[in-house]
Amino acid sequence: MKRFSQLSVPYIVWSVIMLLLPMLLIVFYAFTDAGNEIMTFRFTLDNFIKFFTDPDFLLVLWRSIKIALKTTVICVLLGYPIAYFIAFSSDKMRNILILAITLPTWINMLVRTYAWIGILSEGGIVSELLSLIGLKDVELLYTEGAVLLGMVYNFIPFMILQINTSLSKMDRSLTDASNDLGADGIQTFLRVTLPLSLPGVVSGISLVFLPAVSSFFIPKLLGGGQYFLIGNVIENQFITVGEWNFGSAISLIMALIMMASMYVVRKLEDYSSGGKEERQEI
Repeated sequence: MKRFSQLSVPYIVWSVIMLLLPMLLIVFYAFTDAGNEIMTFRFTLDNFIKFFTDPDFLLVLWRSIKIALKTTVICVLLGYPIAYFIAFSSDKMRNILILAITLPTWINMLVRTYAWIGILSEGGIVSELLSLIGLKDVELLYTEGAVLLGMVYNFIPFMILQINTSLSKMDRSLTDASNDLGADGIQTFLRVTLPLSLPGVVSGISLVFLPAVSSFFIPKLLGGGQYFLIGNVIENQFITVGEWNFGSAISLIMALIMMASMYVVRKLEDYSSGGKEERQEI
């Protein structure tokens, strides 16, 4: 036990330096402001007041939440049927399909997003296909649709894999029992399969919504700087403007929003798991 504690010391030190210390610095900068003299700071709430009293920043925050919600809904609607098909395929086919889903994630997300610039740009593959059916001069790149497409493309594998895991672990005898009791395919899905897969759906929602709401390079690349989200505002405050205090305040606000979202997701997951346990007991 003592040796195990000694081996864990490097990991604890690494966690403190790489995780805890940056968060403490963000909190410190968020609640302070540089004084007139060097290395002097004063406690203030002006950074938070500035954010919540400026309609432009609130508009960007609402836009970020809205596109993250759209991304999450689309990922659920597209990811669930795909995950369902994968879960109920043969073992060999399931392995091939999972590999096909995870293979793009081996490539850096920045590189994959860059690829969409060529696909959606004028003269690209999508533009040429649209021109063949008479839809010419359709602007695809640097729009909200392009940003939403990039979000869904990058984050949908997380949704598919989480739902597939829940469906794969499901006891197939429950669906057989439902069929034996006279339920049709739709009734079996709504009353057995869907409720049992809700933990995977809830986990997928958290893995999609949280990174989507704070993403900054996807809207920067596919939005062309014309579609600003809250992640772009934070990046701009730190790198371009140099307002580390205000940028830290926005980062802290987003961290609180994410923690609140995770709390809600955890409650939903506990509720769905509780319902599952109750059904198994019955």
